[in-house]
Amino acid sequence: MTTTDTTTTTKTTVLEASGVTMRFGGLTAVKGVDLKVNAGEIVGLIGPNGAGKTTFFNCLTGLYVPTEGTVSYKGTVLPPTPHKVTAAGVARTFQNIRLFHNMTVLENVLVGRHTRTKEGLWSALLRGPGFKKAEAASEARAMELLQFIGLENKAQHLAKNLPYGEQRKLEIARALASDPGLILLDEPTAGMNPQETRAAEELIFAIRDMGIAVLVIEHDMRFIFNLCDRVACLVQGEKLIEGTASEVQGDERVIAAYLGEPFEGDPGAAEAAAVEAAEQNAAEAAEAEPAPAATEAEAAAEAEPETAPAAAEAEPEPATTEADTAEETPATETPAAEATTEPDDTTPGTGTTSTTSTEGEAK
Repeated sequence: MTTTDTTTTTKTTVLEASGVTMRFGGLTAVKGVDLKVNAGEIVGLIGPNGAGKTTFFNCLTGLYVPTEGTVSYKGTVLPPTPHKVTAAGVARTFQNIRLFHNMTVLENVLVGRHTRTKEGLWSALLRGPGFKKAEAASEARAMELLQFIGLENKAQHLAKNLPYGEQRKLEIARALASDPGLILLDEPTAGMNPQETRAAEELIFAIRDMGIAVLVIEHDMRFIFNLCDRVACLVQGEKLIEGTASEVQGDERVIAAYLGEPFEGDPGAAEAAAVEAAEQNAAEAAEAEPAPAATEAEAAAEAEPETAPAAAEAEPEPATTEADTAEETPATETPAAEATTEPDDTTPGTGTTSTTSTEGEAK
């Protein structure tokens, strides 16, 4: 009798977040989120703006201490300190690029090696054989990573002089320099054109092929669904659904969340219904209320609409004042004075008249 042994392949859990909750005063940004990432797996985290994705990332990497819940890496609870989380084997990139812009490309990658070198202050000051050997090994590893992302020819360039897409790649290379077992990528294709996005997708697949698990946040749905083995969706700080790309993509609640439409079981559904009922009652009350009676002044105005205009038409024009007459007198007399003096200049004995004419012209 021949027996066949059936071996069950079990996936090794790299990251396990259990009941992670993060509150800021009275605001709950993340509420009871559970998530697992297995070895050799790419997991996506999606959700509308303000869903709590980056806050959740910060809880996983020690930037935030969760109000409730635990985060474990390969069965060990991670300490709430970023450099200890990195030393444990979890690396990350940020939504906004955080390179050392005035350092070279090679030096930026070497910064990521600090958790894997054992040389201390005195070794660096004395620069003994051990330090030189460790330094050479770090530079060799950094150059391997630059070759991996395609920037080996720009090792001595300043990081600030790189194009945007290459700066994104450099940040990933710096994270890989710590030799992580899990890398968290926060919107790695933000601001990229389609060609750069395709190159980033190929790079992430290559990272997965190196045996490194990947957890990625992204708003580009085509990118995330083509990339990931599993996808989890956060809405209002809670995990709405987790499954394959096709399962999440076809879920009506996910579509409603992205379109801003309420869905069944939405935490705000009861409040929205109460507000809608109150608005409807107020509208009905306004329609039922009788119109206010017209005031006496309005009634009088309606009864005699012609009175005011008629009075305005009948009102005489104001009489011309003496001041107005005095002001107009020089203008009317000046031409007369000029007409009187012109014939007097041709006759004898008109000295006085000539003087008067000159004064009129001066005026």
